[in-house]
Amino acid sequence: SCHFSFYFDLSMPSNTTNTSPPETVLVVIYSVVLLVGTISLSLMVRILKSSSTSIISIAILNLIFSHFIFLFTNWGLSDWWCRVVSAMIHIHMYMSFSFYVIILIMRMKMFYFKSEEMNSFHRIHALVASAIVWVVVLVTVPCVIFFHYGKNGNNTSNGSDKICFKFVVALVLTALQANVLRVLHRKHHQGCTSQQDFGAQQKSMGFALIMVVCFIPYHIFRLFYLQNIESMENINEVFLSLTTFNCLDMLTFLGRRTCVGCFSGNG
Repeated sequence: SCHFSFYFDLSMPSNTTNTSPPETVLVVIYSVVLLVGTISLSLMVRILKSSSTSIISIAILNLIFSHFIFLFTNWGLSDWWCRVVSAMIHIHMYMSFSFYVIILIMRMKMFYFKSEEMNSFHRIHALVASAIVWVVVLVTVPCVIFFHYGKNGNNTSNGSDKICFKFVVALVLTALQANVLRVLHRKHHQGCTSQQDFGAQQKSMGFALIMVVCFIPYHIFRLFYLQNIESMENINEVFLSLTTFNCLDMLTFLGRRTCVGCFSGNG
């Protein structure tokens, strides 16, 4: 795959014949993400087809679409396509982060403000906004990749402010989501697990934890990497690859009953 050769040709000696440990790790990580991610996303699409359309389900569909685009642009042969793959890892991470934030805010809005405004008027706005976002992304990103990305030798810049922002947002949303679960647990006690609202908030907590586990370690490491780019190139690629495990986020929706329903044709 050009993806792995693209990264390691930058830092590995040309006479290296054996597969290095970092490259082996990357092959394993991306293979697992591709296989398990594709299966879980396909099952989730089937589930959403039979569910009612809401603003949150539209946001989840956008998240699934961003995962699919990443998974199916992760393999190629040309040099230009390798640049696309490299850029898509970062684009996928930022878009996933944005959709996680939207989903969590909408869930917490429904809980804290008892919002039930899920009528067709709001759904139309969500669909229009989604269409605009994807048109902009699918038009501008190829242009940026073609004319700019990977052509300046070193595309790294000091993004400590952005890293701090994402770190704070992820932790604040996780804390707020944990408080929602705490309130629901105190309210329903032993019967909380049977409550639909509690189950929905559990899934949102899963998204929050995915943000923390998949994105924060890479961004914390990046603060050190930017000071030692040449010596930490391979380690950086491993940390970056770990962010792609967020493609498995739909597994939080796939309980035993859900999977049985899907495979039996009743999902």
